[in-house]
Amino acid sequence: MTRLELLAPARTADIGIAAIRCGADAVYIGGPAFGARTAAGNSIEDIGRLCREAALFGVKIFVTVNTLARNDAERDEAVEMMCAMRDRGVSAFIIQDCSLMPLLKAKGPWKEQFHASTQCAIRTPERAVQLAGLGFTRLILERELSLEEIKAIRDAIPPEVELECFVHGALCVCYSGDCYLSEHLTGRSANRGECAQPCRNLYDLVDKDGKALVENRPLLSLKDLKLLGRIPTLAQAGVVSFKIEGRLKNESYVKNVVRAYSIALDSFIASQPGRYCRASCGTVTGGFVPDLDKTFNRGYTSLYIDGIRGNWASGDAAKGMGELLGTVGKVNTAHGAGRRSGGRLGERPDTGQYGGSFIELNPVSRSIVVHNGDGLCVVSPDGEVAGFRADRVEGRRIYCKLTGGVREGCRIWRNLDTAFEKDLAAKEPERTVGVALKVKFTGDGADFEAVIGNGVTFRATYPFGAPVVVAENQDRMRQMIRGQLGKTSGAFSFSVTDISSECQLPLLSAGTLNCFRRCLAEKAAEIMKSGCEGCESTGNHATQTSTAGTETDVTTLADAAKQTDSAALAHPRREGELMRSRYCILHELGKCLKTPSGRAFAKNGLLLRNNANLIPLHFDCRNCEMVLRSQKS
Repeated sequence: MTRLELLAPARTADIGIAAIRCGADAVYIGGPAFGARTAAGNSIEDIGRLCREAALFGVKIFVTVNTLARNDAERDEAVEMMCAMRDRGVSAFIIQDCSLMPLLKAKGPWKEQFHASTQCAIRTPERAVQLAGLGFTRLILERELSLEEIKAIRDAIPPEVELECFVHGALCVCYSGDCYLSEHLTGRSANRGECAQPCRNLYDLVDKDGKALVENRPLLSLKDLKLLGRIPTLAQAGVVSFKIEGRLKNESYVKNVVRAYSIALDSFIASQPGRYCRASCGTVTGGFVPDLDKTFNRGYTSLYIDGIRGNWASGDAAKGMGELLGTVGKVNTAHGAGRRSGGRLGERPDTGQYGGSFIELNPVSRSIVVHNGDGLCVVSPDGEVAGFRADRVEGRRIYCKLTGGVREGCRIWRNLDTAFEKDLAAKEPERTVGVALKVKFTGDGADFEAVIGNGVTFRATYPFGAPVVVAENQDRMRQMIRGQLGKTSGAFSFSVTDISSECQLPLLSAGTLNCFRRCLAEKAAEIMKSGCEGCESTGNHATQTSTAGTETDVTTLADAAKQTDSAALAHPRREGELMRSRYCILHELGKCLKTPSGRAFAKNGLLLRNNANLIPLHFDCRNCEMVLRSQKS
């Protein structure tokens, strides 16, 4: 049976714990350094805390070490950091810098596995085979791949090497790991975790004479990825891990997205009995109803999964607009206080009891309801997002402090739904692991055999603590035993499958039975956590196998490199290129170079202009790719 994994992001340990409770099978999180998100680092102690919580449900924790090291000293530092996290419950490290692999092998053997980051530029079978040969047990694929390209990679690599694929979240416009635009413009390297996100800036598209063809648009900003309905086809293509982007996102975003995809994954698995199962254990019940339109997004796209080019650009704005509510039908700006006939001091015409400016909404559907405190936004004529708060709502009329850009006829979005956020906070899902109990009563105690949801079996014996008598009503006592033991304690939901006794059932109080159940829950938690914090007991973590070889005499990078093909360590880059992408500005504008109108539009050459920066564009039509170059190239 194939295990399928929903992989959630976590900026902090607490967000990781929230993701686990909403149904994540694994969580990836940054460590103290080298995590490709300088604003999302975590201490080793916090990662240990997350691992302990994850262990209750058999959830795996992956730590990101996905920046490129500048020198040997940084490589040694990265390896030492990873060594410090050994036996803390971490299941794998996500690595971009392939030159770390020989050093890690020198420090082996490892229980932890090594995953090749998407920034390793994994988009061809040849590259995938190369990385698998270095000892990576999982490859995290490029986002811009088609389903057929994913299948080709799966067919090319050994069956024991897993594939991980992004299914939701923000998209880089370029191929992963091959972007040098931020470093070129600001000196902040994306491969060092310091990306300035220049793809979200406003640009002019100009020809070589400086004539502006398109002005003040986020021409490099893509919509967000959403493959909620494509889990079945990805699983059938050989993907086993479905990854959600968002290590800088807040807790409500992570909870909402994880819950939505967990429900979808459960539904797919239920439709394929005996073929697939979840990679972790436990059942999630109750809580809020997820809605992917309610949290941060720039609009959604399935990108290139079907091998077809669509409209991928985020439109007029690069920020999260949220849910389209409709258009502004009327704008009323009230200034100053006054008195109207028959009114109270301070009332203003057409403003109701409290006064103030307002807009009237023409909603896209009758089901749209705006709440007091909702966050709203419009796009101003100059391309900037103008946000404001709904102070008070009366039907279609929204009283607010108006900002520039709000005008009649403009579209209006909701990027904060206060009612939904309250649901997220108040209606927490509950995740529990089933434990099947067999209980046998002896003369002075109870013997238990428990089977945890992940298949682990343990036994425990607890004394009565005092002499007991035989229960007069045996059927009623049996029902009471089954009822009191068959409840939830902590993270475990118990059910009694068999009750036996050497003689007649003893008369036991509800308190005694509850005490047994709580002790069993503590024992189950101890067993599930046994792989964390260096414990030698058997458990989920301890069953992992070494993937990094054995101890060798290799102690420095220079020595290690001699034992590794240098080509396999290289991070591919074409001279003079700042970015290469399947996204094409001309295609988005309806001016493909393969058409007469496109050739006429681009006949004088094209550049992107941002303030004083000019970036030449090149169109590799043979490969259907757009390239941004430095002016010197």
